[in-house]
Amino acid sequence: MKIRTHLESLPPYAPIEPFEVLSARLGRTPDQIVKLDANENPYGPLKVVREALANMEFPHIYPDPESRALRKSLAEFTGVPAEYLMAGAGADELLDLLMRVFLEPNDCILSCPPTFGMYSFDAELNAARCVEVPRRADFSLDMDAIREAVETHKPKLFFITSPNNPDGSVLDSKTIDELLELPTLIVLDEAYIEFAGENLGASLSRIREVPSRENLVVLRTFSKWAGLAGLRVGYGAFPLWLMPTLWKSKQPYNINVAASVAAQVSLEHTDELAKTVELLKDERTRLMAGLQKIPYLKPYPTQSNFILCQVDGRNAAELKARLAQEFGVFIRYFNKPGLRDNIRISVGRPQDTDVLFSALAKVVVLRVKSRRSKVGRPLTFDLRPKKEKHANRRNITTDKRNTNYHQTGSGRHRQT
Repeated sequence: MKIRTHLESLPPYAPIEPFEVLSARLGRTPDQIVKLDANENPYGPLKVVREALANMEFPHIYPDPESRALRKSLAEFTGVPAEYLMAGAGADELLDLLMRVFLEPNDCILSCPPTFGMYSFDAELNAARCVEVPRRADFSLDMDAIREAVETHKPKLFFITSPNNPDGSVLDSKTIDELLELPTLIVLDEAYIEFAGENLGASLSRIREVPSRENLVVLRTFSKWAGLAGLRVGYGAFPLWLMPTLWKSKQPYNINVAASVAAQVSLEHTDELAKTVELLKDERTRLMAGLQKIPYLKPYPTQSNFILCQVDGRNAAELKARLAQEFGVFIRYFNKPGLRDNIRISVGRPQDTDVLFSALAKVVVLRVKSRRSKVGRPLTFDLRPKKEKHANRRNITTDKRNTNYHQTGSGRHRQT
């Protein structure tokens, strides 16, 4: 017996450690851990959602395989007719479903790193290639290189994220319009759109354009804005020509009863959820202001529920480790092309930010090449309110030898 050859060399996806595992490993109770590493909503589901989950009537009955009630609610929320909508066990399931439907072995997809790592992972899982066109220093897209890559490799799918993970930048309308002119299916991942613009992202979203475009898919999730990450529920809007194949290809009972109930009740109380989102956006402003005052951190502007920072003059990996071990504060660390010595910090509650700031003021981290402080001594800084401009973005070097893009099959560019 032999498994598929390409799976033998496929590196496993490296997820964030579960909360209960962190608690046991560190010997800290859950209330002693500040988890800012996975872009989760620290407020969790609304109280009314928790009550609905506690009073579910039919958890012993298989769910509706077409999620009709949920899709009706989604149609009212998005303004997109239900026949264009499909629910998934998180947006991740829909990403995988698209690739299973479109990709033959050695086909390719296109993505623009640094970005969400599941695109390359799912492509490799389906024995396909991921052609990557690196973003510019300001995380904008290199449209000339993208057009060249599309013409050369003819990707079946082009995955693009806005707001982008891990930096939180939003694509401008002109850029998205240019992408939609390309001869490929554009999959626009709007996992964080509710934190951008106004009206839970409605001012920036392109989801209402799906019915009028043949080459646009928009994906969303309830994990971030609605606090349902643990229940795994997302959705997508797809062109009608694609829907019959998607329905035939998806698992029949992919949305469990609890996830469906939680999502529907959340959609009945979007005004309350909007207040939670505004709380996080306000705290994002406070977090940004504080991080800008720390001499060895360079935070980048963001329109999401996280802030990416370059670490300059301190060992970024050690900073992450010491914050966790000594203070119970968890952040994300990146050290890959385009993200050398970077950390990403999710926006938490005010008390979470307080703990983070206190830890950053106390932590002693090994100095690396820098002129800012002496070895082994913590930097001092003032976190009192003060108006400052955003720090300048750093430069990302792209490979200019032949083209501005490259292929990957290693799975080393993955992040949540």
